[in-house]
Formats: sequence, structure tokens, C-alpha cells
Amino acid sequence: MLKKAVSILLILIFYCCSKDIGIYFSPSSNTPEISFVKTFGGTVNESGRSVISTLDNGYLVAGYTQSIDGDITTTKKTVQNDFWVLKFDADDNLQWQKTYGGSKDDKAFQIIQTNDAGFAVVGHGKSNDGDVQTNEGFDDVWVLKLNSDGTIAWEKTIGFSGADQGFSIIQTSDTGFFVGGILDVTASGGLGNSKLTKKHAGGDYWGIKLNASGDIEWRNYFGGTNTDICYDVTETADGYLLVGTSDSNDVDVKNNQGSYDFWVVKTDKSGQMLWEKSYGGTEIDEARAIAKTNDGNFIIVGETRSSDKDVSKNNGGADVWAIKINTEGKLLWQKNYGGASFDVGRSISKTLDGNFLISGSSRSSDNNLENKGQNDAFIIKISSNGNLLWQKTVGGTEIDFCYDAVALANGTIIAVGESSSSNQDITTNKGFSDLLIIKLKP
Repeated sequence: MLKKAVSILLILIFYCCSKDIGIYFSPSSNTPEISFVKTFGGTVNESGRSVISTLDNGYLVAGYTQSIDGDITTTKKTVQNDFWVLKFDADDNLQWQKTYGGSKDDKAFQIIQTNDAGFAVVGHGKSNDGDVQTNEGFDDVWVLKLNSDGTIAWEKTIGFSGADQGFSIIQTSDTGFFVGGILDVTASGGLGNSKLTKKHAGGDYWGIKLNASGDIEWRNYFGGTNTDICYDVTETADGYLLVGTSDSNDVDVKNNQGSYDFWVVKTDKSGQMLWEKSYGGTEIDEARAIAKTNDGNFIIVGETRSSDKDVSKNNGGADVWAIKINTEGKLLWQKNYGGASFDVGRSISKTLDGNFLISGSSRSSDNNLENKGQNDAFIIKISSNGNLLWQKTVGGTEIDFCYDAVALANGTIIAVGESSSSNQDITTNKGFSDLLIIKLKP
């Protein structure tokens, strides 16, 4: 009898412990069902990169479009990419859509709701006509401030003669904005900092602080002599965090783990570096997004191909990788999600219950994942401790990506990306890749 009790106790201990470190997973009865899958586009290429819930219980999607036909309402005449913003009401009806840009390629990567009920969009482009007043070189960071109806309140291009790109924007506590991206330091001649400093080579993290009218307050770059790309930013009580990927191991980068790492830079409110940290293993690890937790810390998500150093395991190929750090950059925990093939994370957002949504793509067909063919859109919900609550793949037999997902006030989830499929979960393709919208219902 005692032997039997001990055996049961050991099983329970293993179950609980393995669940905490992410080994055990049983599909949750709370896994949402597909409410709808929609594609929007024309005969060329479209992509959905960002989605937010809006104050009227609807949602807004931002990305870019190359087409001048099909679902796209535009006055442009050339087949080049424009920023594309689509506003939907609470019943999923398209209220309005607008394109922004000039005669060259302009791509939007993130949109936010602002405290005046308008919106701000960031991306980068090559135009110097149409909606874009100036261009200093190949690519410039381009920021649009929109009114609630999508009309332009102001626009700002920031850059030099090289490829300078914007990927992330937040509204700051002083009602200004902070933008994260990449500066082509070599082409800029070191001019991307508030003060001319020692030049790095290649591309660096670029943090740009704007006031509420879009005027530059300061801009600083961080990195080493290899490739450093900032994909997301957030504000802290005393400064800002910039996250992305780096394969440098010099200048500002002091402890590279091997190849590309998750790299986090902490600055003060004036843009001076307070600390930097690298996380990962000896293979390629790339951070894409950051979210604040209710306990004042941060979860960072991306993907890893490593299985050593900071990365405890690898399911095969690439895994979605999430880490939690405190305000000083101490690693609190790390978790892998995915299967034996290539699975990547592209965004993270907090849900109303204090948990988190991760979006990305998956090629795996094990670990309770179903693969429809090539890359599928991949949506995951995790607890605040990183435990997997549910996972969902959506796709067809062609390439389908998810870049962002948000939970609405009524509990439904809207995920956006791009799709080349016209079968399985995705019934319609308008031409090449379409902007993809997925609605999941609990």
C-alpha cells in the first residue's frame, strides 16, 4: 500500500514539474475555433503586419500593398508598395481603408492607437513624393500620425543616405513617441546619434524620440561591427528597452552567446545606454517582440535554433522561444514552443486575463501541431509563467505567415499576416500573397 502511494506521489510530482518547464502538454478544451479566415488583396502582393483593438470595439490592420486593383482603393498608378490601413467595426465590417506613400516602395510595420483617439504608423520607404515630403537616401524611417478617420495629421521621414528602417513605435508617457529600427551607420557617417560618436560598421539598433508633433528630440544608435536589428521597443519607468537580434561581439555588445542572439538595450529617458544583455545559445536566436507583465517585468519572444547556454532544449529546426527578464535584465525563465521543424515567433500581446498571445508561423506536424503544408499561421496562448495554454495553426498548402494577434474586449482574437494559399483553411487567393485576417472565437 505504501509502495502504491509513493508511486502515485512520484507521478503527480513529475506531472506538475514537467508542466512548469513546458515538457507536458495536453490540448486545452479552451482552444478557440476559427470564426472566419479572410483575404484582402489584388493581383500582386499584400501583407498584414500589425493589428490593434480600437476604442469603438473594432480593430485596425496595417501593412502594405503592391496592387492597384482588386480590394485596394488607391489613387496610385504604379505597382509599388504603399502603407495600407484597414479599419473594421465590432461586427467585422470594413469601415474604411487607405493607402499612403509615394511612387516608390513604402512599407508599414506597426500601428498604435494614440491618446487623442487617432493612430500612429511606422515603417520605411523610398519615396519623396505623394504623401512623403522628403527622402534622404535609399530607405528612410517614415512615421505617420493619423486622425481617427485615417486622414494624415502629420508625417515625418528620418534617415540618411543608406537603408534606415523603422519597425516599432510606442506613444510615450509624455505624449510623444519612441521609434525603434535600424540605422545604416556606415552610410550615415555616424550622424544617427545626438552627438557624433565613434562610427560602427553596418547596421545598428536605432532609437528615435519624437515629441507629440513628430519633431526629433533625440536619436541614438547602439551595436557593434556586425548586424544589429531592433524590432520592438517599450517604455520603462526610467527609460526604454530596445529588443531585437545581434551577431556583434564588440563596441556596445559585450557578451555575445554565439551567432545571432536576443539582444536587449536599456536606455535612460535621454537615450543614454544603461545596460545591454545578450540571451541565447551558439546557434541563431532572434528576438522580435516584447510585452510588459503585470508584475513589472517583461516577456520577449522570437525564435531559437540553439539548445545550449541560455536555451535548455530544442524541439528541432527552430522553435518559438520566449524569455522573461526583470527590469535589470536578469533572465527569470525561458520556454520553447513548437515541433520538429521550423517554428518562429513574431509578436506578443497581453490578453485581458493577464496571459499572452504569441503569433508566428509553423512548419511542424508533431507536438500536437497540425501542418496544412509549408508554413502555416501559428497562434499560441501562454500563461504569465510561460506555460502553454493552447496552440492553433491556420493555413493551406502554400506559404502562410502570421505577424500579429490581439484579443478584443469580447474575447475573440484577430490575427493578421499574409497568405499564398487558396485551399484548406484559406479558401480564396486574389493573386500572389494576400493580406490575411483570422478571427478565432473561444
